[in-house]
Amino acid sequence: MNGKPHTRFPWVWHFLALFFIVAFAFAPVGSVMLCAVIANAYGCKVDEGSAHPCIINGHDYGELLYSLGVMGWFMLVTIPGGLIAFVSWLIFLILHRVAWRKRLSAAVPPPIPPPPATV
Repeated sequence: MNGKPHTRFPWVWHFLALFFIVAFAFAPVGSVMLCAVIANAYGCKVDEGSAHPCIINGHDYGELLYSLGVMGWFMLVTIPGGLIAFVSWLIFLILHRVAWRKRLSAAVPPPIPPPPATV
């Protein structure tokens, strides 16, 4: 380190948080898609009414496929919650970026000083 204050905006951390918010919101969609892919590949019947036998390599995976399919109902909670979290984090990102630019243009160092250089 050459003693200069850190001037790069932490985009990676913000986008990583946005990625996790989107992944959490759409996780039930992934479980339903996985259920559909497995059921279609092995010719199994899956619906929300009850578990049907699905024999794959000698084992019955009907209950597992039923659970994966029914987990899709979590979308009723995770997608609106993810939307609220995404918009909130996006507002935070914009406010943080504006404050960062103001601080940078005023030549005020970030609130956390860089660690001292070791020789």
